[in-house]
Amino acid sequence: MGTVVGLRELRQHASDVIRRVESGERVTVTVSGRSVAEIGPVVESSWRRYDEIAGLWVGARYGELDRDAFDDSLRDPFDGTGR
Repeated sequence: MGTVVGLRELRQHASDVIRRVESGERVTVTVSGRSVAEIGPVVESSWRRYDEIAGLWVGARYGELDRDAFDDSLRDPFDGTGR
């Protein structure tokens, strides 16, 4: 476990704790000795081009679904027939 800070210490030294978090540390906050929260640096996400991640969606496309796998007894709840 990284740095552990009690709630009282966090209140009294919040700026110092946040500076440590900004530098990459993870800080666990405790209340009466119990771990209740973890503060850590925000991880910046980066955009990817579609061609870099297209392989994540392997399988049937919407138009290629097996229509026979669906039960014909299902009805449209919004068709207005009330059946």
